[in-house]
Amino acid sequence: MIELDRVKELAKKQHLSVREVNDLAGLGVNSIYNWKSKKPGSAALKAVAQVLETTTDYLSGLSDSASAMGSSTISLDEDKPYTYQGYRIPDRYIRIVRELMEDDIQAGRAEKL
Repeated sequence: MIELDRVKELAKKQHLSVREVNDLAGLGVNSIYNWKSKKPGSAALKAVAQVLETTTDYLSGLSDSASAMGSSTISLDEDKPYTYQGYRIPDRYIRIVRELMEDDIQAGRAEKL
């Protein structure tokens, strides 16, 4: 199915194996490979899209644009893996960003959306 093909394509560009994407997305063993014969659930598709920094529409074949640029908001409130150019961002980096933001919020320097 198209979802598996697109995951393979994006994973390769980010120097990740499909298994690594599967694990970073928190899915069960070989879940993504099962997409060859079975349509993925929306939660699994969303988790994989986040790992690959793309959209569920792209993975599903509803869009030809792999870019997730339309989404400029990153929520660090969620407990999920974050990546940068195919590399997992360590939890300690996320904690640092959270601490910096808390300091700015407390000091009134943070911009509210």
